Amino acid sequence: MPTARDSLLNAALSALDVRAWSSVRMVDVAAAAGVSRQTLYNEFGTKEGLARALARRETDDFLAGVDQALAAARQHDADPADCLAAATAWTLRTARRSPLVRAAITGCRTDRLPTAVQPPAGELARTLRDRVAAVLGPERGGWVYEAAVRLAVSYVVAPATTDEDACAQVARLVRGLSEVT
Repeated sequence: MPTARDSLLNAALSALDVRAWSSVRMVDVAAAAGVSRQTLYNEFGTKEGLARALARRETDDFLAGVDQALAAARQHDADPADCLAAATAWTLRTARRSPLVRAAITGCRTDRLPTAVQPPAGELARTLRDRVAAVLGPERGGWVYEAAVRLAVSYVVAPATTDEDACAQVARLVRGLSEVT
């Protein structure tokens, strides 16, 4: 059974599916979560506090998924190119499902989302690069991972014909750049 905090975050996320953040009312979030408005304020303090917590949860879940995709590929003896393709697949699926994650990845500003969930452009991309390097090892050179992450992010902004095509392009890029180093 979810905690009151999780229920409130889920209710806030659901509210974003149907209206802009500026139209989301705290009383409605509390009612949808089945808790009092005072519980909501005790947990998050303000609407901005709720927005920050929601953004943190969504990006933490996204990054955990990236870690899992990389680890699963490594467990199957995948090379770095295929590991990055697996992380790209997760990234594309998650960005399509979550406008919060999409905004965090691309840095694109939208009035539908709270300002608190729109980090500086590139911050999450740098975090992705660092996560990839931590799993795959820095010996290949951070710039190869940086290029692969940037290519993956570009497919969030301008989708390929299919996710499989995007993943294949990321894998080809990594293999090609790895031969150069």
